[in-house]
Amino acid sequence: MSDTIGELSAVELSAAIRGKKISAREALADHLDRIAEVNPVINAVVTLDADGAQALAHRADQLTASGADLPPLHGLPMTHKDTNNTAGMRTTQGSLALRDFVPDADDLIIARLKAAGVVSTGKTNVPEFGAGSHTFNALFGTTTNPYAPTLSAGGSSGGVAAVVASRIQSIGDGSDMGGSLRIPASFCNVVGFRPSTAVIPMPSDVNAFAWLGRTGPMARSVEDIALFMSVTAGKDPRVPHPEGLDPEVFRSSTETDMRGVRIGWSRDFGIGVPVEPEIVEHLERQLSVFEELGAIVEEATPDFSEADLVFGNTRAMDFAAGLGPLLARAGDVIKPEVHWNVEKGFALTARDLIETAAARTRLERGIQDFFGRYDLFASPCAQVLPFDAALRYPLDVAGVPSETYLDWMRSACLLSATGLPVLSVPAGFSSSGLPIGLQLASNHYTDMQLLRYGHAFEQRTRYAAVAPVVKAEPVTTASA
Repeated sequence: MSDTIGELSAVELSAAIRGKKISAREALADHLDRIAEVNPVINAVVTLDADGAQALAHRADQLTASGADLPPLHGLPMTHKDTNNTAGMRTTQGSLALRDFVPDADDLIIARLKAAGVVSTGKTNVPEFGAGSHTFNALFGTTTNPYAPTLSAGGSSGGVAAVVASRIQSIGDGSDMGGSLRIPASFCNVVGFRPSTAVIPMPSDVNAFAWLGRTGPMARSVEDIALFMSVTAGKDPRVPHPEGLDPEVFRSSTETDMRGVRIGWSRDFGIGVPVEPEIVEHLERQLSVFEELGAIVEEATPDFSEADLVFGNTRAMDFAAGLGPLLARAGDVIKPEVHWNVEKGFALTARDLIETAAARTRLERGIQDFFGRYDLFASPCAQVLPFDAALRYPLDVAGVPSETYLDWMRSACLLSATGLPVLSVPAGFSSSGLPIGLQLASNHYTDMQLLRYGHAFEQRTRYAAVAPVVKAEPVTTASA
């Protein structure tokens, strides 16, 4: 069994541990062995507490032996994204400014994972403060792609995507403001899920009403995504948002009947978003999977004409509110892209904020008009294939120059601006063997139905089962 532990899904591994077929210590040993084997190549795990994890696994096995009721993720080893605070374990957010920061308390998503039985083992790499969809920083260097270790793993949850793809662990926690769960999922052939607003609450001392950023899961199967959501979703009194979804919803079946489901597909979001031609051509061939399942696929898109404005200004405001004070204290060691975003936020005027609110209102009207006619929106997840890890970001997309570090992420940012739940599912490989993801979105708070649609595609295609072959020889990676 030890030779196959890394291939098991979270559903399978948790069942094996609960059924006493595998001990928590055996699962941890496989996890640590896999880190030792592949992390020198991909540089995904940046903090590791093996001794602390051994103690947690030992206690998990004692609980198993006691005959007590076991939590849903009992004994599962898991590293955590380094932007999510972990009590007693350093959380750097990939920044020299926080290189020695050790939080006193867990972020809510981490606390809920621990309560569900997870054995926390360490932290995974991120871009500095999660800014950008390529994982590099001056503190830990660059995380690379398990399928092509000289190329980007995406970001900002690039470390999470890389450990899940590499079979280090079956599921992991991430976050997503402008595609940080979806683009690395696309790059690394895994599933990334951005839930609806406050389905996994994000308490904040700065802005409890913030809506653009989300926390969520990555996994190699939609079924594991649902399992993760079942233990992390649920309202929190510190977040004054709508109740969202009861976590019990995510314990229901992932099966669905696609017959008659209406899908709107767009290659460029109706506003000329550049996407590499091979990605578009490949995904358009993949749409036949839905048609074979009985769905109706048509070219159609919501009106995204004001989504760039909504995303750009909201992101800038959130960056200024969250990172402005830190930049004032330690800005000399923080990367220029973060400075640019914070400065843009502080430059916003009252007129800008009024226009943003009005544009978001019109965007929402267009979204509801679309979902009055369609059940699902399908689009390219990433505009480019995984690129040279030595770059800060792609210099152009399909021949269109990138003016900022966000331009190549618009395919994800536009959907972030809508607030909708969005799923990236593995959709096959390019002619050069690089992963390509399909992005699916449904209406607000239809999160579980969206997972069912993704599950139907996944069951027919099984692309995530294609594991990377990570070579033992380390590669030299760039740093910020």
